[in-house]
Amino acid sequence: MNPRVTDIIEVLDSLAPRSLAEDWDNVGLQVGDLRRTVKNIWIALDPTYAVVKAACRQKVDLIVTHHPLLFKPLKNINLGSPAGSIIDLAVRHQVAIFAAHTNLDSAPGGINDILADRIGLCDLKPLTASRERQRFKAVIYAPRGVEQQITRALFLSQSENGPRIAGCFSAIPVNGMAANSDTGKISPTDQSRIEIEVGPDELETLTADLAVFQPDHQIRYDIYPLIVPDQKTGIGRVGSLESALDLKSLARMIKKKLKLKHLKYTGNPALSVKKIAICSGSGASLLSSFFASGAQVFVSGDLRYHDARDVEAANLGLIDIGHFASEHLIVKELTARLRSVFAKFRMNVTVKACDIEKDPFTVL
Repeated sequence: MNPRVTDIIEVLDSLAPRSLAEDWDNVGLQVGDLRRTVKNIWIALDPTYAVVKAACRQKVDLIVTHHPLLFKPLKNINLGSPAGSIIDLAVRHQVAIFAAHTNLDSAPGGINDILADRIGLCDLKPLTASRERQRFKAVIYAPRGVEQQITRALFLSQSENGPRIAGCFSAIPVNGMAANSDTGKISPTDQSRIEIEVGPDELETLTADLAVFQPDHQIRYDIYPLIVPDQKTGIGRVGSLESALDLKSLARMIKKKLKLKHLKYTGNPALSVKKIAICSGSGASLLSSFFASGAQVFVSGDLRYHDARDVEAANLGLIDIGHFASEHLIVKELTARLRSVFAKFRMNVTVKACDIEKDPFTVL
């Protein structure tokens, strides 16, 4: 089958649910038409003009990036601006752009887990656990035969970022009883029990769509609040080495394993390291979490001078591997993962890793 953009988004959401994204983030569809058929996908770190232009030449239908093209609402679209020129290019060539950012950082098997695996860490847990996000379960009772109309209305209605209700549902045949107010008789009815789990932002859509079915089909439903904590999700990871290393040897090992041309480290070269905290991308905001974690070293990118001084004063270690190096590893991993999923479901899609990206910094 040839999937649409919305079908690919459902697969991506299953790997990195958008509910895991930080509040300040902007994940999901950035540019594009959800209804368009997708035959060719590129995976990239950044939706730069060069990446989008190359994708247009290669007749790519969808670019999946880690960093979003848009972080804040636009007040205007100036086609001469960096973002505007990319939007113009994507729209003219009908290329959709989708971003999985902090949700992919936080998700199990996401960037932080991949980085931890590359370094050789075990016994992983989040450096900062995701806050418990409230979920709701809707239990709907409807006459047999109406369940398909209900689920079609809930799941196939479109919005800017995909299906209005995202996720899974179950429909179970049940034997119900109905009372006739005119005759006073109670008779058995064939019903279906439909269960759908939704987030707080989907409740209004759910109730509005169900209201359409209530007068004619006499459906009824209940909504229950749920708390679904997941101790495996969160930004960053803390893990342990199989055997302790001194800080300098650890830095050399990481440089070799990640195939880096250079890195920076802070701390006593002889510091014994067993427990390590990591954060892909920019980890400076998580320094306090590192200090509270009990780890001896923090591995991340975009670390600052005063961060190094604070770590040095605490007799701990800091290894700055750079923003690009700590995240670009997701490109090949996500490409392989999507190929596997598409093959399993016999989706006729070609997925390629964008091979033109490089670190914007050059070290002389």
